[in-house]
Amino acid sequence: MRVLLTGGAGFIGQHVLARLIARGHEVRVLDALRADVHRGRPFVPPPGVAFLHGDVRDPDAVDAAVRGMDAVLHLAAKVGLGVDVGDLPDYAASNDAGTAVLLAAMARASIPRLTLASSMVVYGEGIGLCPEHGAVTPGPRREEALASGDFEPPCPKCGRRLGTALVGETAPLDPRNAYASSKVAQEFYASNWARATGGSAALLRYHNVYGPGMPRDTPYAGVAAIFTSTLRRGEAPQVFEDGAQRRDFVHVRDVASATVLACETHAEGVKAFNVGSGTPRTVGEMARALATSLDGPAPVVTGRYRLGDVRHITADSSRLRMELGWRPAVAFDDGMAELARA
Repeated sequence: MRVLLTGGAGFIGQHVLARLIARGHEVRVLDALRADVHRGRPFVPPPGVAFLHGDVRDPDAVDAAVRGMDAVLHLAAKVGLGVDVGDLPDYAASNDAGTAVLLAAMARASIPRLTLASSMVVYGEGIGLCPEHGAVTPGPRREEALASGDFEPPCPKCGRRLGTALVGETAPLDPRNAYASSKVAQEFYASNWARATGGSAALLRYHNVYGPGMPRDTPYAGVAAIFTSTLRRGEAPQVFEDGAQRRDFVHVRDVASATVLACETHAEGVKAFNVGSGTPRTVGEMARALATSLDGPAPVVTGRYRLGDVRHITADSSRLRMELGWRPAVAFDDGMAELARA
């Protein structure tokens, strides 16, 4: 296929690009090379890959990018927590408006296939298990509770502490910061486009992606990159809360393989797919694994917190496995060791 990859110069984008090339696709990359992501570093596309330096918010640039394409992989986005209200306009412009411009251009060019990089953050706190009320959407964590060291979200009906559960794609959407809200908006725009045009849209809800090429010390760095950078300075990783926050850490090569597979095989309707390893780990476990791999100081659990952070969010990725035949290939310990060596 002839595939347009937006955000192809980014961390995940470059791994997706390598996978597309390995699978024999003809690829064109559109990327704005944002200063807050790339820090002035140039992007040199691999041989045979056309590169357009442009912003998805620019209709002229997008019209040129989609011309002659069979499918679009849309990864371009402003990422991060977006916990500051002042960040709202940039998230809305970069993610929401940018996606709308892209979809309008796809409609004009009659491109029928979209694969969208979404995120597990659309679920907010996901699903919790109450001893009395069963599966519920966790209530919001209150600042006074966090300040006292009570980090678990409460049952919204009785206030009791909740157990954890894997989150499936049918769970309610509950975005709790600017970035999460923008990803939900992207999904809705994609669904609107698909209904209006008869196109197909695969919505890939990435969980905590890590691996070689992760940005460090930027607003886009994930917790793995932050811990690794800290350890390489000879300092102990600073783990927020009590370190027991559960996540699904998934290797970037596994994310790339899932993304390209969805582009190749999902050709009808709109469907969301969680992309996770299927094996929940805690943030503390990740910090300890990286400290061991780098022979660095043990992590320090600080008790600090950020009000916009999610306590637990872990994926049920069985739909991706059953319907598309995808399997993750990189084990957690192997991936952490590789990240430490990178």
